[in-house]
Amino acid sequence: MKNILSSLKRKRIKNKTINAILNTDQQNNSVINLHRIDRNNVGDFYCAPHLYFDVLKGKSLDIFDYKVDDKNVTANFIKKISNNSLIIGGGGLLNRSGFSKQMKMFEKLTDKNKKIVLWGLGHNRKDPSTFNKNVAYNIKTSKFGLVGTRDYSMPGEYVPCVSCMHNIFDKNYTSTQETGIIFHKDTLKKNNLLKRLENYPTSSNTTNLEEMVGFIGKSETIITDSYHAMYWSMLLNKKVIAIPNSSKFYDFKYKPVFSSFDNFENDIKKGQSYSGILEECREINHNFAHKVFNYLNVS
Repeated sequence: MKNILSSLKRKRIKNKTINAILNTDQQNNSVINLHRIDRNNVGDFYCAPHLYFDVLKGKSLDIFDYKVDDKNVTANFIKKISNNSLIIGGGGLLNRSGFSKQMKMFEKLTDKNKKIVLWGLGHNRKDPSTFNKNVAYNIKTSKFGLVGTRDYSMPGEYVPCVSCMHNIFDKNYTSTQETGIIFHKDTLKKNNLLKRLENYPTSSNTTNLEEMVGFIGKSETIITDSYHAMYWSMLLNKKVIAIPNSSKFYDFKYKPVFSSFDNFENDIKKGQSYSGILEECREINHNFAHKVFNYLNVS
């Protein structure tokens, strides 16, 4: 009963926040970058442009603040969105129920002359029957001012995750282990699986950036069900065996080997590394940033 009441209260807060924004006059005074600011998911935390471009420093907002049971937080959310142009992304914000209300709200705001940019976000459906079959986004991306998604086959300009801009990828790493496994934080709840794989070196996306990238750097092959562990491993020219838990894994330009935690040992030898991905992703983001800042008139 307590969970039901909490859920109903959260729903009321969400609807109240969204309605307040939609009924407020919209301005484009400055710019705010919205994404999921989750310190327990290193990929979500580092996937946002405000971390890599000086003109956006300090201009961030958690996309989940719209449902926080704190009037000061929701009031700040309403004010910042209503007063500013928006950069949405990165992360798996499309075709995912947890972000659907916010994304559809942003789509409606485009009818109020709100300048909104989609930067490095992508689809994130959890239903396995949809994997590698995503044909449409759950919003009309054509309504937004500029659209750059991390999904290579989908509408909009291809703009891979902006986390490639972090200087941690400029460091030199020496491989000291053949294989490393990086778990998504949800997989850490599966004790039987963790027990079965306890003889492998492991990490997770709940650690900090330095530890996770360092773990990737010392591994020749990475086994992972974390999107950003897959992506960052490719940036560092590592072989990757991906264990997909969402549609997002299938739409990066460069393909890992797809497997499962039951079968990955049979697939390790199939892994291949790619060269030049880091440089390519950085160039694409630099070029997109130039377009964004011109469109939003920020410098």
